[in-house]
Amino acid sequence: MINIKDLSKIYSGKTVLNISSLEIAKGSCFGLVGNNGAGKTTLFSLLLDLVEPTSGDILNQGIKVSKDESWKAKTSAFIDSTFIIGYLTPEEYFEFIAQLRGVKNETLKDWLEQFSGFFKDEILNQKKYIRDLSKGNQKKVGITASFIGLPELVILDEPFSSLDPSSQILLKKLIQEFVKNDQTTFLISSHDLSHVTEVCNRIVLLEKGQIIKDIETNKATLKELESYFTL
Repeated sequence: MINIKDLSKIYSGKTVLNISSLEIAKGSCFGLVGNNGAGKTTLFSLLLDLVEPTSGDILNQGIKVSKDESWKAKTSAFIDSTFIIGYLTPEEYFEFIAQLRGVKNETLKDWLEQFSGFFKDEILNQKKYIRDLSKGNQKKVGITASFIGLPELVILDEPFSSLDPSSQILLKKLIQEFVKNDQTTFLISSHDLSHVTEVCNRIVLLEKGQIIKDIETNKATLKELESYFTL
C-alpha cells in the first residue's frame, strides 16, 4: 500500500524527518506515536503531498505521490479543521464530498445511518454551519467525511482528541469494523497510547524524525510504549 524510501524533510537547515525505509501493508491499521516535534504531522503532510520532501520517495499503491495525482481518488484524510468547509452545514459538506467521490445522495443518506450513535443527534438536522459546531463535533464531521466512498486509504491525525469518551469508543469500533471488512487501510497518529494500541495492529514510534520502534501490537505493547515515554 505505502512504500517509503530514503525520505527526509529539512526546514531551515534542521532535519525534522529522516526515514530510510518504511512499508505499510494494505488492510492494516497503522499507528504513529511520538512526542511533539517527532515528525508525525510532517510525515502525514508528505504522504498527502502537502509539502515536498527534501529527498526520497513515497509510493501510494505504486504511485509516486509527488509525480502523479491518480492516488488521490483512493485516498482521504482528516488532519485538522482546514480540511473542512466551515460555511457549509454538515449535510451540505457530506453531499459535496460524496459528489467528489461518485456517491449518490440516496446512497449517502443510508450510509450515514451507521454514524448515528457517533453523531448523537448533534450533527445532522441542526440547521448549523460547521463553523458553529463545537470542536468535537467539527472533528466528527471531518472524520466521517473522510470515510465517504470507502477510500482505500484514510489518514487521521489525532482523531480521538476533542471527542468525549463515548465518542472515542464508538470511533474505535467504526475503524475496527472498516478494517475487519478489508475495506480501508488506516494511518492514525495519536498522543493517546491506550487508544492507538487498542485500535492499531502495528505501531511506529518516531523521535526527532527517526523511527525508534516498529511494533506489531500485542498485550505488552502499551506497557512497552509507556516505559519508553517515562524514561
